Amino acid sequence: MSRRCQLTGKGVLSGNNVSHANNKTRRRFLPNLQDSSMLSDTLGASVSMRLSTRAIRTVEHNGGIDAYLLSTPNRNLAPEAIALKRRIVRAGAKKAAG
Repeated sequence: MSRRCQLTGKGVLSGNNVSHANNKTRRRFLPNLQDSSMLSDTLGASVSMRLSTRAIRTVEHNGGIDAYLLSTPNRNLAPEAIALKRRIVRAGAKKAAG
């Protein structure tokens, strides 16, 4: 399982540990990923994803996973999120037509 947010694409960053003697050793900054289950109103089901805590807060601020995905351009989304957005758009079109 990769350490990458499935919504925003936020991943591992690297940097240095710097000691008092100014010795530098490489280290990794890991994103705070949580297994999260979001309820999609359009799909009528729960969608489980591995999200960063910042992404969870952003989704809640925007009014849910459907509203967040529909208002965010594809260039700002991870590939998994684009696939979910496509599913939501198709389900919304099917509800509107039928």
